[in-house]
Amino acid sequence: MGTHTGEGTGLVDIPPGTVTLSDRRTQRSWAVELAPYRLASVPVTRALYARITGDRPGAARGDRLPVESVSWWDAVRFCNALSLREGLAPAYRLPDDDSEERVEWDEGSDGYRLPTEAEWEHACRAGTTGPRHGELDAVAWYRDNADDRVHEVGGKQPNAWGLHDTLGNVWDWCWDVYDAEVYGGYRVLRGGGWFDEHWSCRASARRRSHPTFRVDDVGFRLARSGTS
Repeated sequence: MGTHTGEGTGLVDIPPGTVTLSDRRTQRSWAVELAPYRLASVPVTRALYARITGDRPGAARGDRLPVESVSWWDAVRFCNALSLREGLAPAYRLPDDDSEERVEWDEGSDGYRLPTEAEWEHACRAGTTGPRHGELDAVAWYRDNADDRVHEVGGKQPNAWGLHDTLGNVWDWCWDVYDAEVYGGYRVLRGGGWFDEHWSCRASARRRSHPTFRVDDVGFRLARSGTS
């Protein structure tokens, strides 16, 4: 297993498996087989984001808070910047402008990237089959216990694979397009946030937003392909 660095670069080895995703609009379900990969034990923190980009977005203050008010574009650019800093091949080939149709993911790269939503759900569940991997107040900051604010990463119980804050605190951007037929380039968000009711903090809950969208309960966590 990986290490918990407290700032978002400590990666956990996630075993292979199969996860079933579903779409409420089309009433369609589909199974996704996953090879082993790695996922950060906590969301990217303000300290890590500032060290790599020089920016501290959002109004909340605290190095161990998850970075928020970051767009999907901010997240994928951060992944590439961190990869270059660590001598890894960037996972994304990005255009000069925010044209989502021209983003390419080099799946052979070992650089940092966003998880797919199937990877995210598989890791969040950690072998469980219910809506959550534990009792909600024990594992998540959400509307009933968050006191209307974001909280430091790692403050709630992890799941069985050592991942904190998969539910609640901040939503995680994922790589996937949500529903291109209806929503165009809108990207998937997973996990629920500190402002959400309990029904949004479930392993299967899906949300969508435009890749330029920024708000104070959306952040991201890092993934890498393969195993350490």
